[in-house]
Amino acid sequence: MEAYLKSLFDTDKATALRIVQEALDNGLTPESVIFDVVVPGMEQMIGGMISDNLVTLSQHFLASQIAEEVTDRLIPLFSSAPAIQGTVVIGTSFGDFHGLGKKIVTGCLRARMFKITDLGINVAPERFVEAALETGAEVIGVSSMMVHTATSDRGPKKVRQLLRDQGLEQKIRLIVGGAPYRFHENLYREVGADAWADTAANAPAAIAALVKEVRQ
Repeated sequence: MEAYLKSLFDTDKATALRIVQEALDNGLTPESVIFDVVVPGMEQMIGGMISDNLVTLSQHFLASQIAEEVTDRLIPLFSSAPAIQGTVVIGTSFGDFHGLGKKIVTGCLRARMFKITDLGINVAPERFVEAALETGAEVIGVSSMMVHTATSDRGPKKVRQLLRDQGLEQKIRLIVGGAPYRFHENLYREVGADAWADTAANAPAAIAALVKEVRQ
């Protein structure tokens, strides 16, 4: 873990992946590598240290990128198929071309065994709902890095309207995230979301709670 964390701080992806491979070669199971090394490392980078401003955005991104890559590689090697925690469709608001934060969240979710469909940036509200129906997603996640894309009539508000009009509100929950929500504690409600996550590290727990609501 110490060597793995150092590689993340150094933004040295090659070394981080080599450490993962050495752990496997030395007898760690794929499950242990993910849940005892990769996920805790990512959470330390993105969660525990973010408030102290000790970690840069590039380090956050690297940690999530490695988590996503290792998870995709090792899941097929599990001794038994891992339980999927939930199915999520994620993307940035229509008119918003900032994708880094969403990418970090996606890495966190995949490492926590959520099935993710990443729609990318500048996503039309209709596409969010279509993709959720196509994949059986319980949660739609909409990222907005600017106030006007968070509050636009083609943003989360429209996604909520579509869910309401199609009678899907009990089957699909809506979560939002991004900078605008940090400065206005009730903004997520104003745009029609069921919840919001203030950091990538908090997103899995927030989404897990929404999935539980849908499955009850």
